[in-house]
Amino acid sequence: MFKSSSTSLILLGVLAVVVGIVAIAWPGVTVLALVILFAVYAFIAAGMQAARAFSNRDAGPVFGHLLLGLIDLAAGVVALVWPGPTAYVLVIIVAAWALVGGVAEFFAGFQSGETAGTRALLILSGLVSVAFGVLLFARPGVGAVTLALLFGLYALIYGFSQITAGIQVRRLGGDVQTLTHLPHAA
Repeated sequence: MFKSSSTSLILLGVLAVVVGIVAIAWPGVTVLALVILFAVYAFIAAGMQAARAFSNRDAGPVFGHLLLGLIDLAAGVVALVWPGPTAYVLVIIVAAWALVGGVAEFFAGFQSGETAGTRALLILSGLVSVAFGVLLFARPGVGAVTLALLFGLYALIYGFSQITAGIQVRRLGGDVQTLTHLPHAA
């Protein structure tokens, strides 16, 4: 059991490292891949809405689900036909998310009941998120490449952590197997 878990973790880590390297080496391709992934998600959502429209009477009004399905379908088509504007919109959404989340974190740092270190960390992370959101709003074209590079960096860190965890699980598996022989030795 430990060997298969460790192998899975190591393989997942290697895959994440490869994805991270590709994302950092070719950020434009990564942005395009994210737009295509969004389009695929929109097409799947459109299919799910169409299926729900006719699934049963309890699903709600058929017209509403069909309308949502058509909107999802249109979003997917727009993403594939105009990937540049779609990437721009996705960057704006991330910028808004970072800005709103950063403001919330900043003000959460002034709440009572937290330790001084936790409050300082909330304030600092809030300021970083706000700065990131403002930068994305100011330069969305650069922001798309930045998001691709950050995704690549995250994938690298995640990959190396999974590889490390897999190696540790493999070592632990060996230790557990040697300990299982102890009751038989007594």
